[in-house]
Amino acid sequence: MTVSVHTNTSAMIALQQLNKTNQELTDVQTRINSGFKVNGAKDNASIWAVAQNQRADVGALSAVKMSLDRATSIADVSLSAGESVSDLLTQIKEKVVAAMDPSISTESRTVLNADYKALLRQIASIVDNAEFDGANILNGSLTASIQFLANADADAYVTLGVKNLSLGGAILTMAATSSINTATNATAVLAQLDTSITNLNTAMGDIGAQAKQIENHNTFVSKLTDVLQSGIGNLVDADLAKESARLQALQVQQQLGAQALNIANTAPQVILSLFRS
Repeated sequence: MTVSVHTNTSAMIALQQLNKTNQELTDVQTRINSGFKVNGAKDNASIWAVAQNQRADVGALSAVKMSLDRATSIADVSLSAGESVSDLLTQIKEKVVAAMDPSISTESRTVLNADYKALLRQIASIVDNAEFDGANILNGSLTASIQFLANADADAYVTLGVKNLSLGGAILTMAATSSINTATNATAVLAQLDTSITNLNTAMGDIGAQAKQIENHNTFVSKLTDVLQSGIGNLVDADLAKESARLQALQVQQQLGAQALNIANTAPQVILSLFRS
């Protein structure tokens, strides 16, 4: 090897190795600080691209879950209202049957009729107020079923059907203006009431089944989100135990590299000894 004061090959090699160690040390410190072994496309373009696509799916599933949560809330409000209406129909039947008794006085019949109309008004109030986030599937304001997102591509849906519980409708057949002020009227109302109870039970059963389907799908979406997030972690998360061990090794290499460079830098001083007398 040529001995020269202009070119110190050993120092160059030592410096290259030290720079490499410093770069690796910087990379390890970045992984430890961020917790990711792939922080960007520069680290690993293919893995980063896959992880970004999965992150996009997770974000989309968050919107799906929000839609399903809204569906669950609308269904829960509707079921609660329907159950309350069912309880009121039970109370109404007691009034109607009592009004069919031909032996009761006019005063008693008047009181029964007033109670009956009050219960009808209460039913109407419950139905009109069974609303969540502007959606009411019981008062006839919606004519078509509501669709909610079911997947991240927004091309599949779960459906919540509408059930019109307005008085005088197809389900609750008693008109809001009906009366039980006579035994004859009470007999007619009883037939309508029995039909209404059957219709309401069927309608609530339909909503309950749809609500269960929505709940099950919401659970699936939550699990799918967890799986995707776990998959992203497998791709890009750093193993901090390994990185810690790697950090210590590189720190030792850095110190040794600095010492090697120092030795290499002093090597040209041997030239001075060649010119000593």
